[in-house]
Amino acid sequence: MSTNNPKAGLGALLTPDNCALILIDHQPFQFAGLRSHDTQTIINNVVGLTKVAKAFDVPVLFTTVVEERGGYLIKQLQDIFPDQKPINRTFINTWEDQNVIEWVKKTGKKKIVMAALWTEICLAMPAIQAAGEGYEVYIVTDASGGVSLEAHEMAITRMVQAGCTPITWGVFGSELQRDWARTTTVPAIAQNLLEHWGNVGTSFAWELQLLATEPSKEVTGV
Repeated sequence: MSTNNPKAGLGALLTPDNCALILIDHQPFQFAGLRSHDTQTIINNVVGLTKVAKAFDVPVLFTTVVEERGGYLIKQLQDIFPDQKPINRTFINTWEDQNVIEWVKKTGKKKIVMAALWTEICLAMPAIQAAGEGYEVYIVTDASGGVSLEAHEMAITRMVQAGCTPITWGVFGSELQRDWARTTTVPAIAQNLLEHWGNVGTSFAWELQLLATEPSKEVTGV
């Protein structure tokens, strides 16, 4: 059955070819005010998110705000794309910076995935504006954070009301992979599980260890 709802059906899912990722203001000053999540979790999640995007050749944009005062993009992110210089803005609302808009237009993508610090300002403003201009906006809630849990949650509610789709960072990689028969990207996904999925990665490492040490059937006769 077909649907005219752009948020339902196979076409609503993300693929490596239909989206671009914008990461906004993951800088020291922003982390200093983060209270909705612990800092370590957000760093882990946004780094994992970015590594997945790179593995699938999804266009990625780093952007910062007055970095000469708020600090440069955190090293863990910059190291993933060492040659990319973040767009340093004066606009609080990323979507008002013409350099960002030009980058988005050059990608040709209509599905824009965003994560930012802080959720209630640096994510909400561009997400709401982009959604109003016809883009399908996906907000990565656990690679973003606010100055309080209430600020973070109210911002998500506001963005959803504006038509944005909330996702978590692990969903991003799963939608891009979609089929384990697509073996080209499986090693990157597996490495991502080990490095950034916490207890899931620990369990996966245990499985790999068991496979490596399990006696072969030829030897045991089992």
